[in-house]
Amino acid sequence: MKPRGKFISLEGPEGSGKSTHARLLVAQLQAAGHTVITTREPGSTPVGEVVRRLLQHDAGGEGMAAEAELFLFMASRAQLVRQIIAPALADGVYVVCDRFADSTTAYQGYARGCDVEKIVALNDLATGGLAPDLTILLDVDVKAGFERLRHRNLRNGVEKDRIERETLCFHERVRSGYLELARRWPQRIRVVDAARDEDAVQADIWELVKHVIGT
Repeated sequence: MKPRGKFISLEGPEGSGKSTHARLLVAQLQAAGHTVITTREPGSTPVGEVVRRLLQHDAGGEGMAAEAELFLFMASRAQLVRQIIAPALADGVYVVCDRFADSTTAYQGYARGCDVEKIVALNDLATGGLAPDLTILLDVDVKAGFERLRHRNLRNGVEKDRIERETLCFHERVRSGYLELARRWPQRIRVVDAARDEDAVQADIWELVKHVIGT
């Protein structure tokens, strides 16, 4: 029987560099001889991509209730785990996920005001109890993150999505929520200072990952 794959998630506030560092991590894992897939939340399945469009881009989402938003994220996650993540891990494949359950706790719990403990319980139901072996929390000052986001959007010719358009106070609560989660689960969630240059951040990520994968 194949050894189980490893599951690594990357989290952080807007502009923290999650997608960039997920891509770099996949390349490093592949160079080390591992078979790797990357996923994103919401998304990566047909169900998840429909949810992603509704949550991020559809004008109809502007008046969405916090609880409706919460359950849409849960639906996407439940499908992702059962369709992609769990089968991949069982087949010995490594999974790198750009956002996972901690995002919902930070955004819909700490920032939106939904009950955090209920969200933790719902996440457990949606994932079937599956949690990452390691979560990298890329921490960056909210204003600095939004400056990065502004440059990225200008470069790519895109506008802010619905969640990116939330107030700075909202995103400060997101960041505080993430740091609270890191204090709650310090063995799984490791904080990396993402305000530094890309190479320094990625070096720290790789050191943490090596301890988990045993190299």
